[in-house]
Amino acid sequence: MGTEIGQLAVRRSILIDAPPERVWKELETLERMQAWFGTGHRLLQYEPRVGASVLLEVDIEGRPMRFGGQITVFDPPGELTFEDDWIPSQGWAAPSLITIRLTAALGGTLVELFHHAIERIGEGAAEEHRGLEGGWTTRQLEALRQVVEA
Repeated sequence: MGTEIGQLAVRRSILIDAPPERVWKELETLERMQAWFGTGHRLLQYEPRVGASVLLEVDIEGRPMRFGGQITVFDPPGELTFEDDWIPSQGWAAPSLITIRLTAALGGTLVELFHHAIERIGEGAAEEHRGLEGGWTTRQLEALRQVVEA
């Protein structure tokens, strides 16, 4: 069934013309993930297993900011979920989650990217959700499609 998507969630999706097993190959190593997920931000650390850490970096107002957390679900070829919090923490009650879900659909794979469980961060969750909703695009998913369909 997969990770339950929290109430405050950002969802972006794309259909890729390849089976889930082929798309999943792009989630199996740091180098493969960097080729598509590291667009708009930098993927610094990723080891494909439950309990390992994901570390990303983005420039905000000209200053590098790091974020990420532990992988909570690594279930080939269906789901990758990891925690998302600023490093060092901004004092959130709990990290939000990022889930990448692959589902066979229409002869290909529906790839859904969720940034969710934002309500877990506590005070300021609604404002954080608004910012994330405006910040996420489909650029990572478009880059994934280009890698897989090339």
